[in-house]
Amino acid sequence: MTPAVSVRDLRVSFGDVHALAGIDLDVAPGEFVCLVGPSGSGKSTLLRCLNGLQTPTSGRISVAGAGGDLRGRVGFVFQNHNLVGRATVLTNVLTGALARTGTVASLLRIFPRRTRSEALALLERFGLADKATARARTLSGGQQQRVAIARALMQHPVLVLADEPVASLDPRLAAGVLGELRALAAGEGIPVVCSIHVVALARRFADRIVAVAGGRIVYDGPAAGFTGEEVVRTYGYADEYGPVAAA
Repeated sequence: MTPAVSVRDLRVSFGDVHALAGIDLDVAPGEFVCLVGPSGSGKSTLLRCLNGLQTPTSGRISVAGAGGDLRGRVGFVFQNHNLVGRATVLTNVLTGALARTGTVASLLRIFPRRTRSEALALLERFGLADKATARARTLSGGQQQRVAIARALMQHPVLVLADEPVASLDPRLAAGVLGELRALAAGEGIPVVCSIHVVALARRFADRIVAVAGGRIVYDGPAAGFTGEEVVRTYGYADEYGPVAAA
């Protein structure tokens, strides 16, 4: 199967600091990949390269068979939602379509009827149809993150990235959001790459875990295989992750 995402010898340096030191990665259509690793390991830098926000020092990235400017083709779900709190839920979702609805819509926030219908259908899909006219700031954290996922889907993305999307959520809400991301990948064939700190959640939901340490991939394989030895290799210790290693 042709990879949906292909990364070869990706390197990012900031002076003498090598944030990424030769990353090779393929992601298949419909695959849900979790990136794990300690803070500063390079996970966020890799995601920023994949959506075009960070220019690599060297290397090659191909998404859906194309390189170049990736930002309009990649949906991004942020840790803190990045919603406009005073705007309605529907308006927040519609902003995901700005890149494809033309200059007038971008300037005046006027969207075609079919685009509004698509946004409403996404809110229905995520159980938020009754919140369409509510201000985004009035929603719970889990609801806001589902709005952010709907907004990403309005881009008609070929890839969805999520940077610590459940860091601020309690375990039940975190599991719900990750379940929705996994269902999105499996149901629509859109690959999802999600960075996450909680190894137990990565092992529960990911099709595959990619562990990054020191700007390099130190594990790339099935979620079930990321056990004690691999955890130690990634994080340098196992104390906090002991229950995960024994699971």
